[in-house]
Amino acid sequence: MIIANRNLLYYGAAACTGIAGILHLVLVSNAINSNINNAIFFLVAGILQLFWVLPMIKRWGRIWYAIGIAGTVILIGIWVITRIPDNPITGRGGPVSELAIATEVFQIAYIVLTAVIMAKERVSKPQIIREK
Repeated sequence: MIIANRNLLYYGAAACTGIAGILHLVLVSNAINSNINNAIFFLVAGILQLFWVLPMIKRWGRIWYAIGIAGTVILIGIWVITRIPDNPITGRGGPVSELAIATEVFQIAYIVLTAVIMAKERVSKPQIIREK
């Protein structure tokens, strides 16, 4: 049962980052005609998040998980900052759409699931005690 639950954590984290990546790619088509910089940002973010399914499914390890969490936190931070009026990135507050909320929810879920994975891996690995 423990193994099945651990598999669900990895698959859940992979699904969350994959869905967030797909949602970012959907935003490319919305932004391509009005703001090429936003379109490029969404394209790069979407591709990276889709790639990040692989480290989660293949269980590449803590460094990869930490990088994934850090990158996702940065994406969330950029989104939050760009919603603030007179922000330093866009100079105005951006809209909050249903698609944006869904993307942020999947990104937060990815962070939580990956943090749980990292915590469980730390607890389950035996500690080597060396005597002098």
